[in-house]
Amino acid sequence: EVQLQAYGGGLVQPGGFLRLSCVASGNAFGAYAISWFREAPGKEREAVSCISSSGSSIYYVDSEKGRFTISRDNAKNTVYLQMNSLKAEDTAVYYCVVRTGVCMRDAGEYMYWGQGTLVTVSS
Repeated sequence: EVQLQAYGGGLVQPGGFLRLSCVASGNAFGAYAISWFREAPGKEREAVSCISSSGSSIYYVDSEKGRFTISRDNAKNTVYLQMNSLKAEDTAVYYCVVRTGVCMRDAGEYMYWGQGTLVTVSS
């Protein structure tokens, strides 16, 4: 079983930035595709970004392209989501999830979920 610990959320003003981190347990981190999902109040959970085991990144939401950057540090078992120019619509609980194999957009494809970290963008 993989345990995931996400942190880095908080309250930020529009236009501000945050960096989310997610630390995974175990020795197989390098083999995982790792995604960030988010769930905003009253909205369906959506895929935000994914980074493959080889380091290729995918951004699923058009509005985040150019603002969000996903990266990973296999030596630290950690994946990051750098979020710049934050908007009110980015407000959500952000979850990191892992799976073996390739990145997938469907949340049901991921077996292991972290507890989530709340991002609130508000003035």
